[in-house]
Amino acid sequence: MAGHSKFKNIMYRKGAQDKKRSALFSKLSREITVAAKAGLPDPDANARLRAAVIAARAQSMPKDNIQRAIDKASGSDAENYEEIRYEGFGPGGVALIVEALTDNRNRTATNVRTAFSKNGGNLGASGSVSHGFERMGLIEYPAGAGDADKLLEAAIEAGADDVESDEDGHRIWTSIENLHEVARALEPMLGEGEGAKLAWKPQTEVEVHGDDAQQLLKLMDALEEDDDVQTVWGNEKIPDEELEKLA
Repeated sequence: MAGHSKFKNIMYRKGAQDKKRSALFSKLSREITVAAKAGLPDPDANARLRAAVIAARAQSMPKDNIQRAIDKASGSDAENYEEIRYEGFGPGGVALIVEALTDNRNRTATNVRTAFSKNGGNLGASGSVSHGFERMGLIEYPAGAGDADKLLEAAIEAGADDVESDEDGHRIWTSIENLHEVARALEPMLGEGEGAKLAWKPQTEVEVHGDDAQQLLKLMDALEEDDDVQTVWGNEKIPDEELEKLA
């Protein structure tokens, strides 16, 4: 994968997300609650919860908010969230996977379908695009964690499968089974990462330009603005010069 363009795209979208920090905190809280409810309410004994807490810390979510989200899992008022995956195509033939946590399947399906149709996309059936992605573990570190050589050496020692480094950060890929073992092994060498999660890694990328690139980012933003949508994965590759025009 050409990590450079991918990182620029991610940074562009993160910039947009930073403007919606309260909405982001809500999504992080939801993931923490679901993770705590699915296992033990102790991050050290619950790998998914630990990953959710690390992601929340990376976004400067207050400790009190994190603890409230964990406590909510054992409360009588805890909502029952369902994990749903949607698949479809965006402008330029880009494949998209949308992961959601919802307490109302009909509402979420309607909102996701509307976002696709209003922004040049087409929602597909389950399995329509996921065959073009690999389900893997992803650990993210900021650029300040070290240079590419340092990250590569640490990742190999920890048992990772692949590393993508760029001026904006590092992405360490692992098998699903080894995700949390590798994340823990990296901490003594690199410190705590920005997140450790299951991800969809595209096997091939689709380069998009001009109006398609602009419309695609609008679609991704529309999806990510929905409270029920947790993550949007795509196989897009937007050249740096295109992102600079859109920034």
